[in-house]
Amino acid sequence: MAVSINPEKTSFFRAAPRLLQILRVLARHKFLGALRGKGHWPPPHEVRETFEELGLTFLKFGQVLAMRRDLLPGAYIAELELLHDQLPALGFGSIRTTIENELGAPLMTVFASFNETPIAAATIAQVHEATLHDGRRVAVKVQRPDLEEMIATDVAALTYLVALVESFSPPLRALDLPVLVSEFAKSLTRETDFYHEARSIILFRTALADVPDLWIPDVVAECSSESVLTMEFSAGERVDLYAKNHPEAMPKAIKTLVRLTLQTIFEEGLFHADPHPGNVLVLPDGRLSLLDFGMTGELDESMRESLTHLLEAVVKGDARGATEAYLEMAPKGSEKVNRAALLLDIKAVLYDIHRSDLAQVSIGDSFDSLLRAGSRHGVHNPGEFFLLTRTFVILEAMIRQLDPEHDYLEAFREEISRLTKLHFSLDRVKEKTTKLGREMERLISDAPSDLRQILRRFAEGNLGRLQAPAVEALGGRVSRNLERLTTAIAAAGLVIGGAMMVEGPLGGWYHNLGEIMVASGIIAMIFVGFGILRTDRGRGTGRR
Repeated sequence: MAVSINPEKTSFFRAAPRLLQILRVLARHKFLGALRGKGHWPPPHEVRETFEELGLTFLKFGQVLAMRRDLLPGAYIAELELLHDQLPALGFGSIRTTIENELGAPLMTVFASFNETPIAAATIAQVHEATLHDGRRVAVKVQRPDLEEMIATDVAALTYLVALVESFSPPLRALDLPVLVSEFAKSLTRETDFYHEARSIILFRTALADVPDLWIPDVVAECSSESVLTMEFSAGERVDLYAKNHPEAMPKAIKTLVRLTLQTIFEEGLFHADPHPGNVLVLPDGRLSLLDFGMTGELDESMRESLTHLLEAVVKGDARGATEAYLEMAPKGSEKVNRAALLLDIKAVLYDIHRSDLAQVSIGDSFDSLLRAGSRHGVHNPGEFFLLTRTFVILEAMIRQLDPEHDYLEAFREEISRLTKLHFSLDRVKEKTTKLGREMERLISDAPSDLRQILRRFAEGNLGRLQAPAVEALGGRVSRNLERLTTAIAAAGLVIGGAMMVEGPLGGWYHNLGEIMVASGIIAMIFVGFGILRTDRGRGTGRR
């Protein structure tokens, strides 16, 4: 079943054993020193090994962190990109049980044959080849059992850990880790819902139906569920292996890859966020086959318009236009950005791009530079922009691997030109004019009512009036906050002192005592944090 992840529903005491286990692993890999600042971060390889040791959820979290090129140094990004999601295969008995429970029928009633050896075994699921009773070959993607409890506990422990880290090390707040964990939980919920993946496959098949050199396997709906996804089998060869024996076919293949990427982004607001060679096969007839739609992104119409303006400004070297388009893509909360400083940084980015050999310019690296510039000046970058940047970085790396001499940007320019002509066709202009007319009509009809509401509130004195109960409650809040501050300082002393004992050279009981002090300080800090959260929720409820 799809994993519904809500850390608040996982109590601290339920997550505590896993949290302590995580802390022991972090201490062993020199993470506790990071509380003292960036200069004490563990070496990049230690970070990767830590995520590998912590297992499934942290492998996925490490892959998400690898996308945050705006926040982490390049050496850490390079190590985190080495994280793989291959796990030992599950026993066939477990796979059979999941399929039969999900589809409500014995395995051999659903399939005519079923290969017990998996084609692939990853963190979320493993894939088996099978045959339907009508003779069709299919690939059956089966989710690992007990994912919900394991991932929910890990994400809850991660949430508590992030709150603790931010309490002890204010400089780490720049990484915006709570938002990152929240977005990570949402992405895991989507990735473990095979109905969502099936929907993505159908959308991509529809959007790319007119691309002649591409085939996307269809979903076999009657043999699919939330945890079992059955698709047509793609009997192709990995594109990177195919390229070694058929280099002459690569220009056409690359053109197809560029077209399918840009067409889905700008026409449908969709994109495949993991276009690595393992997900692109070449069929015996030479067509490409695109697989694995567990990680996809979606852009609404306004974001697509802003992205178009951003690309045009980058190509022209228009720093002011690029800055405005970039800020249009940012979510709420970016209003206080220092636009003048951001403009200077973006000018520097565009200067570096345009002084380079255009054949070597990378769209992914350009987006990466924009994200870094924005983060330095307080822009809250949208999650989909990270996915989009990752898409271009992976796509460009694959294209250079397939044909190092290929002019990738020429294929990009050709496709942008085609899409621009389509964008400004008479039918599209008519469609946008009609939509604008409807929106203007709605605005005109709603305006008198909205204006009357504002004037009524103003006449009643309800705009910005401070109520007496709020003044009376202020003294109580100050008192409570002082108590919490005292507790937090004491807890911080326990954690820092314990961390120094853990990292010290004495070992033995000294090391064990340090772990106890760290755990005690953490528990105290979490209780303080919960008190603050309850107060904030109560205050928010009162406002509503």
